[in-house]
Amino acid sequence: MPIIQQKSYMYTIKRGDTLYSIARRFDSTVEAIEQANHLYPPVTDRGLIFPEDVLVIPAADQPSIMSYVVYPGDGLRGIAASFQTSVDLLAGINNIANPNLIYIDQLLLVPAFANEIETGDTLYKIATRFGVTVAEIEAANSDRPGFQRDVIWPGYYLAIPIPISDNIFVTTPLPGTQIQNGQQLEGFARVFEASVQHQVRDSNNVVVSRERFTTASEGAPAYGFFSSTLPFDRQPTSSTGEVWVFSRSAKDNSIQDLVRTPVTF
Repeated sequence: MPIIQQKSYMYTIKRGDTLYSIARRFDSTVEAIEQANHLYPPVTDRGLIFPEDVLVIPAADQPSIMSYVVYPGDGLRGIAASFQTSVDLLAGINNIANPNLIYIDQLLLVPAFANEIETGDTLYKIATRFGVTVAEIEAANSDRPGFQRDVIWPGYYLAIPIPISDNIFVTTPLPGTQIQNGQQLEGFARVFEASVQHQVRDSNNVVVSRERFTTASEGAPAYGFFSSTLPFDRQPTSSTGEVWVFSRSAKDNSIQDLVRTPVTF
């Protein structure tokens, strides 16, 4: 499953743009942009682009989390809806003090990554693999040339929304990643006393990595960055499982804001 391990940008074409100018801006190549967006027959004449079309731009940067380039007329609410997230989370992880004030060409980190379609893939298979729905994939890829519900092209880059809660966004590992003992865990959280809990379970509900906690860089109401590792306390009993990241209620210790990231072993 070819998760793209490099940075991708979602960019809306402006009047006067060319593939060459876009490639130079994002340290990409014309050929890579054409491949990622299937900019050749039967979708379109090779390299033909139109204003307001949305492209996924492959770049050489890290990390793999996608950035959205603000287009004239964009608002944070509409961008949030495209990626099945909240205005609060987008504003929090991008250090935006006023959610009503964003700027043209501003880069916004969004909960999504790029995945390259393989021969035999369907949107349903891809959605199941990454723990999202077909409708969520469609929303993230709307207005893109070459994207259709019933016809998808090998080599095309799909923007895949990352499962989140209102208060937790896991950036590492990405959904579908193969993990092992000591796997790095990173993300953003808005949680009580900045305490972020995590564990790993396999598909037989066996706890592979018991519950542990780490501390985010800031506590609620801010979104703080957190980083930890996932030591295995026992071997998985299946080839697939989930990384659980959550908080505990101060009132009754119940699990809150659970994010379940599908992984393989």
